[in-house]
Amino acid sequence: MADTAMSHSGRINPDTAPVPWADPLQSAVWRLRSRGCWQDAAALLAPPAATGAVAALRRTTILVERCLFTASGWEEADDALRTAEALADGDEQRGAAACERGHLAYVSTLFGVRDRADEARSALGRAAALLPPGSPNRPLLDFRRGLVAQHLAGDARGAQAAFTRAHAGAHSFGDELLLSFTWRHLASMAEQEGNRMEARRGFGESLRIREELGYLVGIAPALSALADVEPEPEAGRLRAEALRLVRLLGDVPCWLADRLRPATGAPPPAHPLDVPAGATALGVEGLAGVATPAEAAAPAPPGTAEAAPVGRTTGPDGPPQQGGPSGARGSSLPRPD
Repeated sequence: MADTAMSHSGRINPDTAPVPWADPLQSAVWRLRSRGCWQDAAALLAPPAATGAVAALRRTTILVERCLFTASGWEEADDALRTAEALADGDEQRGAAACERGHLAYVSTLFGVRDRADEARSALGRAAALLPPGSPNRPLLDFRRGLVAQHLAGDARGAQAAFTRAHAGAHSFGDELLLSFTWRHLASMAEQEGNRMEARRGFGESLRIREELGYLVGIAPALSALADVEPEPEAGRLRAEALRLVRLLGDVPCWLADRLRPATGAPPPAHPLDVPAGATALGVEGLAGVATPAEAAAPAPPGTAEAAPVGRTTGPDGPPQQGGPSGARGSSLPRPD
C-alpha cells in the first residue's frame, strides 16, 4: 500500500475535493451529504444543475451515493445522470459522466435491483477512452473499475491492480475522501488473503480519514470493517459504536443496519434525531438539529465472504432465490461502499 502521508503533488480535483469551505454552497452541500441528507444536498444543487455541467455532475454523484447507502432513489439518480450527460461539454466532462453511469450500473447490479453489469463495464470503458492519463478523474475511474473487477468479474488480480493505481492517484491529487475508499478496499483484499496486520492498518487509515473529514455516513462501515480484524473485546466495542451511528442516521447504511443488529442483539433503531451517548466523540456535535434520511429500504447485508452470483441470493435453508433490495435480505454481499 502507498504511504499514508497526506502531502500530495499535482492539482486537486475540484469535483472530488470533499470540504470546499471557501464556497458557501458547496460547503453546505458537503455538510448535508456527509450526514446522509442526500435529498437536501441534491435540492441545493438543483438550480445550477439545470444548466451547468459541473453542478449536474456533482448532483448526480450525490444521488448515486444515496443509492449506495439506502438502496433507494434509483429513478432520480438515473434522471440526474441523463441531465449531466446532456450538459457535458468536452471529453473530461463526458468521461466523468460515463464514470458515474458505470458506478450507478454497478451498484444496481450488486444489490440485485437490475442486472446492469454490461452497462457498467461499457460505461467505465468509455470513461477510460475519454479521460486522459493525467486527468484528476482518473483515480476515481480506476477505483470503480476495481470494484467491477472484484465484485462482478471475480478478478482479484485485476481489482488489486486497479485499487493500487487509484490509491496512488488519490494520494497524488490530495483526494482524501477517495483515499478512505481505496484504503478500505485494499485492506479488504489483504483480509481475504489472511494478512490481518495489513488489513487492520488499511481499515484504521480509512476510519481515521473519514473521522477527520467528518464523513459521518462512512464512519460506521469503517468501524465495522475494523472490528472484523480486531480481537475481542475491542471488536465488540467498535461494532457497538458503529450501531449507535447507524441508529443515529435512521438505519443508514441500510445494509449495515441489518448486519450489526443481530450481532449485538440490539433493539430496533431509535428515532433518527435521538443522538446516542458518545456520538460527540466522533465530531458530530450539533447533528441532532440536522434532518436525516428516511430511506431505509434494505438490500442484502454485506459480509466478508465471497458474494453470491449477482442478482441472486442464497437463503440459509434453500437454493438461490431471486434477489433485490428486499429479497436479498438474508444474503451475503461484499462491503458495498
